[in-house]
Amino acid sequence: MVPGQRIRILTVEDHPVFREGLATIIVSEPDRLLVAQAANAVEAITEFRRHRPDITLMDVRLPGTDGTDTLITIRGEYPDARVIMLTTSDSDGDIHRAMRAGASAYILKSMPKTELLEVVRLVHAGRRHVPTEVAARLAKHMGEEDLTARELEVLRLIRDGYRNKQIADQLAIAETTVNFHIKNLVGKLGANDRTHAVTIAVRRGLLQI
Repeated sequence: MVPGQRIRILTVEDHPVFREGLATIIVSEPDRLLVAQAANAVEAITEFRRHRPDITLMDVRLPGTDGTDTLITIRGEYPDARVIMLTTSDSDGDIHRAMRAGASAYILKSMPKTELLEVVRLVHAGRRHVPTEVAARLAKHMGEEDLTARELEVLRLIRDGYRNKQIADQLAIAETTVNFHIKNLVGKLGANDRTHAVTIAVRRGLLQI
């Protein structure tokens, strides 16, 4: 960083208390500048376009469009955008999706202030960062095959209480095809059956309750 130049930061957080906390942390540092705050995806995209911040601190869970989809939109327009994802969740599904979307870092909201500021510095310097406990979850499922879009559709319908025949009707596919997808997703998740597969998917953040 050029001496005297401050790191320009945008925060995206829907909870007022945490948003104010982030603002307090940022403005207390002489080399950081809070250029804008946003509470949802629409505001985040608008403020990013207006300010082109050096770093964006983005909550994964936002009302409406979530943080990762917002990240995808921003990086679609600005491929060099450096976005740090903030979350209370260490679900590997959320982590994988955010990192694949181009997040520069994925950190837990429980992280101490000093570590958060250090991550901002590292990302501004062009590095990526994943905390040890988050990296451990990624490593645990390293090499496992991802669920396909169709398998996730089937899983969501199982979660919503649909039987196999009803799932086939909903997706306009044969029931034998539904059975095939269920067999595959159960195997990929290491589940005992379709219900257990839903439980595992929710725990890993691949599926919302």
